[in-house]
Amino acid sequence: MNNVKGFLKEYAIGAFLLLIIVIMSILKPTIFLTVGNFVNILDQVAINGILTVGILFVMLAQGIDLSVGGMMAFSGVVGAKIITVFGIPYPLAVIVVLIICVLVGCLQGYIIVNTGIFPMIGTLAMMGVLGGAAYVISKGQYIIFPDNMDISFLGQGRIGGLIPVSVLVLLIVLVVASIVLNKTFFGRYFYLVGSNSEAARLSGIQTKLVQIVSYGISGLFASFAGIIYMSRLGSGSAQIYTGGWEMSCLTAAVIGGVSLMGGEGKVIKAFIGVLIIGVLTTSMIMLGIDAYAQKIVTGIVFLAAVCFDGISKQMATNAKMKIEEPAKQAG
Repeated sequence: MNNVKGFLKEYAIGAFLLLIIVIMSILKPTIFLTVGNFVNILDQVAINGILTVGILFVMLAQGIDLSVGGMMAFSGVVGAKIITVFGIPYPLAVIVVLIICVLVGCLQGYIIVNTGIFPMIGTLAMMGVLGGAAYVISKGQYIIFPDNMDISFLGQGRIGGLIPVSVLVLLIVLVVASIVLNKTFFGRYFYLVGSNSEAARLSGIQTKLVQIVSYGISGLFASFAGIIYMSRLGSGSAQIYTGGWEMSCLTAAVIGGVSLMGGEGKVIKAFIGVLIIGVLTTSMIMLGIDAYAQKIVTGIVFLAAVCFDGISKQMATNAKMKIEEPAKQAG
């Protein structure tokens, strides 16, 4: 039984992704099985992938971040504003925006951790604050860049005419995040805090600081995703605040095996979850499934992933109780 459970946890999402690819290869071989299609899928999921990595850090530390859509809109609008109004060079403007959003993310984490409010409520409120700020700054209008200013490299550029720059950025984010979480003591703190925050605190880890930093990291990645989206649009817009980014990323993370209860999740699996959403969406479009039905399918997949996570946790708890009960009786 344990072997079956371990196999499902380790390989189920990869097998599910492969199954979708095989089915679409049979149904739409001439359209689906092309290099261009796979490159386009990666390009489409690049922003979601970057956002999901940021959310992963928060979820590992027993939190949740629904503010990423608002942070994206805020970063894009602020970036466009300081470039067009204050004339700050594009690279410097990107750095300024990233710093601002990291500080905002840390502030959000500080409020949540020190007031004890439920992270979902706190970040939902911050999503509204950031989205509203984006509308106020932009006055609800697109902030258009001058014709002689090219800011399209991050969002529209391609290396060798084939590989999108956004995909390369995503790859760098995945590699760096994997190294931090798997090869550094700091990265392991997120797992320790998420698995048992009290035990982590007693071992000398500053659990509150780790949780606050997790929101700062999520803010960093969300702002960078917002800059890429701004580059892709060629303008700053508050409209992306209503894009449903947070639910797409949360769905991808949970499908990828990131636990809603903290302490469990891997970068590569979270990315596979992102790919599943991207491939599934592309497949449904190719099959002519309308947008409303697509939401139903995505919702069902999310529900299944949440149920699997809950059942896995319950099974682990029951197994632990069976082991501990005889020990208590013997004692």
